Amino acid sequence: MVAAVASPLLQIDGLTKRFGGVVAADGVTLDIPAGEFHAVIGPNGAGKTTLIGLLAGEIPTQGGSIRFDGHDITQLPDYRRSQLGLARSFQITSLFSAFTVLDNVALAVQAHRGHSFRFWRNACRDDELRAPAQAALARVGLAARADLRVDRLSHGEHRQLEIAMAMAAEPRLLLLDEPMAGMAPEESARMVDMLRELKRGMTILLIEHDMETVFALADRISVLVYGRIIACGEPATIRADAAVRQAYLGESQTEGKAPRHG
Repeated sequence: MVAAVASPLLQIDGLTKRFGGVVAADGVTLDIPAGEFHAVIGPNGAGKTTLIGLLAGEIPTQGGSIRFDGHDITQLPDYRRSQLGLARSFQITSLFSAFTVLDNVALAVQAHRGHSFRFWRNACRDDELRAPAQAALARVGLAARADLRVDRLSHGEHRQLEIAMAMAAEPRLLLLDEPMAGMAPEESARMVDMLRELKRGMTILLIEHDMETVFALADRISVLVYGRIIACGEPATIRADAAVRQAYLGESQTEGKAPRHG
């Protein structure tokens, strides 16, 4: 007897979005199984951030469908998708810089649970919120920085904190929008190590320009050009794809080496 094949955790079918005459998503179709680390790459203006916004429910679709864990979430608002297990980070961090690192994550836990902000001071003292916040900080390597004010952190630590805040929702799928942006080399190295640990127990969709990170971490890579996926496969397959090299990676790159920027 043949075992049944589990449905992908995320199923994107014919997703379409236009902004005036610009096609940001042109019939995007993609399946992501549970446990996969999937990267989406492409040149500036390819529609990568728009894709994340469509999946998170921040941008309305104009066609196609999105299914998550068997549920059609195409028309659900962002907070309902979060409750089902989707969480995202942003290209630009949005943190309470006068609060401590732990306070920021405790507030994220409170928001996900749908509590009213009773006020923030109470949230920051609530052990039911602080315990999961501390666990999220430990997962991103910021446990030792919990009591520092956010404005004392480095840029790279801000990025780690934002991921911890997304992790506070205990997501089944983590959407990361260019977490390496603006990082110094040593900060990038710490981020790669942290993402490598996260991928052990989580499904991740990563948008990233740093190709060394993408090829080091991704199980599969999709290449987005002008809102359309032109290739999808394992890193070695993408690296060798002639259409990808011409459209994005660049014919001038030496074989076997991926560029840092796209």
